[in-house]
Amino acid sequence: MIDDVATDSSTNSEKSRTSSSRRARRVRMTGKERREQLLDIGRALFADKGFEGTSVEEIAARAGVSKPVVYEHFGGKEGLYAVVVDREMRQLLDMVTGALTAGHPRELLEQAAFALLDYIESYTDGFRILVRDSPVAQSTGTFASLISDIATQVEDILGLEFKARGFDPKLAPLYAQALVGMVALTGQWWLDVRKPKKAEVAAHLVNLCWHGLENLEAKPRLIGHRKS
Repeated sequence: MIDDVATDSSTNSEKSRTSSSRRARRVRMTGKERREQLLDIGRALFADKGFEGTSVEEIAARAGVSKPVVYEHFGGKEGLYAVVVDREMRQLLDMVTGALTAGHPRELLEQAAFALLDYIESYTDGFRILVRDSPVAQSTGTFASLISDIATQVEDILGLEFKARGFDPKLAPLYAQALVGMVALTGQWWLDVRKPKKAEVAAHLVNLCWHGLENLEAKPRLIGHRKS
């Protein structure tokens, strides 16, 4: 009996030290560190479960903090989600725009395709979050608006190419949206299948884009019965 009491006392003492140690570790984390921890946890949960499937309780539990800490940093789940989305959108946009350095239009297409596929490969959780329908109003917009931002970068390139070929440069925005949208949707498909290899996917995308542009008709015509 004495041994049992001693064991229980030792166990309780050990639990108390462990609990105190955990509290001490939490106290030592700075506000900035805690914010980054919550962003990392939220990012992983939103990618895995979506916005609706993620709760403040689970975010707080994984971080080892109480719910008020999450509210203190982000005002709630919506605020945390908005920051995560904003970061991912800026990361993708920076990668695409930073990749467009070549002079030849075909190589620029290759660079844009690779940039998007690189992002999908390196920031898979972020891409999964971006392609979901946004459940909250955000100043940064949606994945569609991000694609539009990227298309704007491509638009200038296509405008010069159209002008050099005698085409109407005012149509460049339409073609830019079409090209970037095609790459983005292919990227969503590749995210799950991961076959063929990234370089091969990029090559096929550029093959379709470039050879389509190479044989572009200045005034495309419809051959079916419907004309309007």
